[in-house]
Amino acid sequence: MGEFVKFEVADGVGTIRLDRPKMNALSRAVQEELREAATEATRRDDVKAVVVYGGERVFAAGADVKEMADMSYADMVKESGDLQSAFTAVAQIPKPVVAAVTGYALGGGCELALCADVRFAADDATFGQPEILLGIIPGAGGTQRLTRLIGPSKAKDIIFTGRFVKADEALAIGLVDQLHPAAEVYERAVAWAKQFANAATLAVRAAKQSIDAGLEVDLTTGLEIERQQFAGLFATEDGPIGMKSFVENGPGKAQFLGR
Repeated sequence: MGEFVKFEVADGVGTIRLDRPKMNALSRAVQEELREAATEATRRDDVKAVVVYGGERVFAAGADVKEMADMSYADMVKESGDLQSAFTAVAQIPKPVVAAVTGYALGGGCELALCADVRFAADDATFGQPEILLGIIPGAGGTQRLTRLIGPSKAKDIIFTGRFVKADEALAIGLVDQLHPAAEVYERAVAWAKQFANAATLAVRAAKQSIDAGLEVDLTTGLEIERQQFAGLFATEDGPIGMKSFVENGPGKAQFLGR
């Protein structure tokens, strides 16, 4: 698709592949190509799930500091909105998204991984939000998404200190969901994504939207979001197909249409 971000589709799985040697630094150009890839993944009906991948050696080692170093306050007031919205475009892909993390996922790289629904990492991967060591703070969602994922105390420790988090600790605190040998991370992520190739697409979308929107509101409002999404699925073709198949053949045998 772009110079630094590729988007490829196979067997219902779309892969958003960062490709900016050596460390996949997240420059403004990369950010815009990420947005384009996320938009394409959202738009295409043949994409049922998405893998975000940085390659065999590194996921992404953060923002392009050289690019940011000369920016003024006025510059960053403008740029920060574009930065956040590019990452949010990935977070809002209405399909299951898994990050396949090898090597370093630091700063913006960690924030990009946080935009996925689940994270698979190499057993020698390293995470972190070291922005504080540069005299700044995470600006692409780190203070918000990391806190929601692992809780405020653990997030504050990582962000306040800027320390690196090794893979085993990341698994223990819930920052990642599975660890695998580095050579297997991508294929494991693809295998996870492939299970949605024949899923009830609109139901999966409704589940993701209910969970994500519910995290931002009180319980009563969250329940209303769920109720509306639940009822809406009775207007789809897949709902009756799935329920009829369950009654006649048991669970897991429905042939969904994605409509």
